[in-house]
Amino acid sequence: MPRASSKPVPTGSFRSMIELAERLRRAVRQSGDENDLPDFLAERILAIADRAARGKYEREGIEKLIEQVRLYDTYGQTGYLGMGVNNLVLEKTIEKIQSQTGSDNG
Repeated sequence: MPRASSKPVPTGSFRSMIELAERLRRAVRQSGDENDLPDFLAERILAIADRAARGKYEREGIEKLIEQVRLYDTYGQTGYLGMGVNNLVLEKTIEKIQSQTGSDNG
């Protein structure tokens, strides 16, 4: 009879958080490549992705951050008709997510 693996296999919501974290990482890479997402923001967001993969944050906040990262616009096309997201908007979302666990660094 085969022995059961001692490593837990992610299931259910834990697995979905791992997948969500990977979506966030992909959004960061794409925004960095296409829209010059600053390194200091990328680092903070990737730290959130790492913690999200371990179930440390609420799904809704991570989904919002993914959408904002995708809409990031270095040149701040966020005015009256602009659809972009600038540094200030991202930082506010990052701070809100980090406050869920009292973490200053993701």
